[in-house]
Amino acid sequence: MRKIRQYFKGVFEVYCREFKLVLHDQGLILFITFLPLVYPVIYSLIYNPELVKDVPMVVVDHDRTPLSRELVRNIDACDEAWVRGYAADLSEARRAMDSHKCFAILEIPEGFERKVGRTETAPAVMYCDMTLLLRYRGFLVATTEVMQAMGSELMAEDINRIAPLAATVATGDLLPIDNISMGNIRNGFDSFIMPGVLILILHQCIVLALGMAGGARREKTSLIGYDPHNNSRFVSATMLGQSLCYFTLLILPSIYMIHYVPLMFRFPMAGNLLEELAFLLPMAIACFGIGFVFQGFVTERESVFVSWVVTSLILLLLSGLIWPRYDMYGVWKALSDMCPSTWAVEGFIKMNSNGADLSQVRHEYIMLWLNAAGWMAVAYCVQRWKVLPSIYGKKGLSVHKEVLQCES
Repeated sequence: MRKIRQYFKGVFEVYCREFKLVLHDQGLILFITFLPLVYPVIYSLIYNPELVKDVPMVVVDHDRTPLSRELVRNIDACDEAWVRGYAADLSEARRAMDSHKCFAILEIPEGFERKVGRTETAPAVMYCDMTLLLRYRGFLVATTEVMQAMGSELMAEDINRIAPLAATVATGDLLPIDNISMGNIRNGFDSFIMPGVLILILHQCIVLALGMAGGARREKTSLIGYDPHNNSRFVSATMLGQSLCYFTLLILPSIYMIHYVPLMFRFPMAGNLLEELAFLLPMAIACFGIGFVFQGFVTERESVFVSWVVTSLILLLLSGLIWPRYDMYGVWKALSDMCPSTWAVEGFIKMNSNGADLSQVRHEYIMLWLNAAGWMAVAYCVQRWKVLPSIYGKKGLSVHKEVLQCES
């Protein structure tokens, strides 16, 4: 009973000392507040237009007939494309593309209207700048929709004179297909990527905040020979106290990120906030574990920012937002499985965008808890055998031995 009281007293003392450390560290306060409060807004504002619209294109019309001009007018009427003008030939159009005056060229062949009238194949050629896939997608959607619509109309006009049933088949009314977007109802890039990016930002906030705090302690230890924020005699109590401190500091910014940022920018919000918080709890625990492991290798606070740049890109690549995880090679998929942000991104998107509940993201939830258990076990070993000997210094070697005895 006495040990239990000492244990929880140690947790409380670590909790208070960690709060004191954060409040007296302006850099750490700025990191904890600026990153979760400002970063999501910056990202959302950059991608706020949602869809790439009115991308300029140039037309090379070798046919110069009413049908070719109708085709150009219909494409220009689409939101995705803007017909900037005509070019006399393909060489002139290529020069316009090379100077970035346009990003696509539509070449209509000679005899286009005549071939269409004979129901022959009359292919128009689209040259697209593939340096940005979103632009290519816009041109592809615009031209495909227009060509299909015009083709159906022309076929219906011809076949209607023969048989009404054939006209129905030609216009697609016999077997209609309705495209219904689920989750990302606006088909917007912002609505697609931001729910995942918010989870990655939260992940980095937790891990790097603990890393910065560890770096700050290491710097003070190197100056005076021991840790002025002396930890509990129990390693697990030290970890629990620090975790509770950063949980308290980050709970409100987390609610702001996963609820109020989507609300401000009108992202899909089909999930329940309490269920989403319950789902993200094991991710937070796993991130605490990664942060404690990180502390074992951070000697100064500045090194955290280098780690931030490197790990943020790696986590984004492994999250499945850029490339589907089922198509990753074995080693990369295994690394992806070890990142709590991966499972959190997958589950949170299902809950936030598609309205799934906890039972429907059971697999992701279980994987998050396994990540939490695994990272906390590794963190305990790192804290006990690497971090504590380094932060106590020469003056605290006897205390460190006492810590090991208490844990035994």
